Amino acid sequence: MTQPVKTSTTTAFYIQAVLSFAISVAGLAAGILYLPVTTWVRSFLALGLMYVVTSTFTLAKCVRDRQEESSVLSRVDQARLDKLLAEHDPFRAD
Repeated sequence: MTQPVKTSTTTAFYIQAVLSFAISVAGLAAGILYLPVTTWVRSFLALGLMYVVTSTFTLAKCVRDRQEESSVLSRVDQARLDKLLAEHDPFRAD
């Protein structure tokens, strides 16, 4: 079995992602706030924005959990294989 490559997120990438998210949400919220419509329409759009943001976080968490689950299963399978190979003695006569 091949070892998966361990990737790590750099601090710069993390900061860029956080800033990009914050700027996009703030920009859309400002656009909704200054939109020349009634309060009901503005409230509906703000509620839609909150729904999109929360569902995006949920989706990202599900994707991350699935990836971590597959890597854990891969590590368990690798540990089982290592144990079998360590216990195997080709010169032992049974």
